[in-house]
Amino acid sequence: MAGFRIGRGDRDNRTAQGQQAQAPQGPSYGGQAPHQGHRQPSYGYPQGNQYGYPGPVNDGPEYFGDPGHGAHGGGHDPYAANQPGHTQAFSVDEASAYNQGETYHAGSAAPPGPSGPPLHWKELLKGIFLSPDATFLRMRDYTMWGPALIVTFLYGLLAVFGFDGARADAIGATLTNAIPIVLITAVALVLSAFVLGVVTHTLARQLGGDGAWQPTVGLSMLIMSLTDAPRLVFAMFFGGDASFVQVIGWITWLAAGALLTLMVSRSHDLPWPKALGASAIQLVALLSIVKLGTF
Repeated sequence: MAGFRIGRGDRDNRTAQGQQAQAPQGPSYGGQAPHQGHRQPSYGYPQGNQYGYPGPVNDGPEYFGDPGHGAHGGGHDPYAANQPGHTQAFSVDEASAYNQGETYHAGSAAPPGPSGPPLHWKELLKGIFLSPDATFLRMRDYTMWGPALIVTFLYGLLAVFGFDGARADAIGATLTNAIPIVLITAVALVLSAFVLGVVTHTLARQLGGDGAWQPTVGLSMLIMSLTDAPRLVFAMFFGGDASFVQVIGWITWLAAGALLTLMVSRSHDLPWPKALGASAIQLVALLSIVKLGTF
């Protein structure tokens, strides 16, 4: 009986050695030898496996984490990805990290987002002159249609008295005729400031800017109206053709150019030469239409 067991073991060893010589060598999985210690009962089915040599049915290549294969009969692989399908599941918070791409900015160093809530209209008007850089950075993502339209409209109501011809017509006309003249002039200046702001924004985008159009237009309307206020005050009393009024107009025009350039640079993240180029058409229009009294 002992000899029968020895002979049977030798036959099994020779069979396994022959199959190992014929079968191609597969990859090694962690240095573990195939488990051949168990033989399952046949239960009426033919013995052997799909790989062509005698042995347990599931004695094939090991697939880590695959529930249908492996030497351990579908044991759980702690190193596999989430079952089934070897895919990794993400929660909403984890997946959102892959969607946080960097926003393209035209300049080499993009400024940060809004540093706080939008400024109150008093702080906005004061900040344009006292701290323009911080004000333009703060308001580059906020609209300001209320202050822009109101200030520009009030400026237009007074601007009619800064032009010699329009002032003479308004003063010489009756009250019923003077009111339409003043209102039409105010509306015309509001529309002109709006269109010039849109032109400035369009040029800035064509030059590589990335700012929004509403903050750009609103700030440009405020800059146009506020910077011309000193010239307008003197022109109302001395006329727009007076020499010192013209000098004041040139000074305020340069101030408007500096503020517009800074505003476009901060709102669109552009270097100052491109920002100045984007503001060029608006500056020329201001010089010819408003500052020099040729409205």
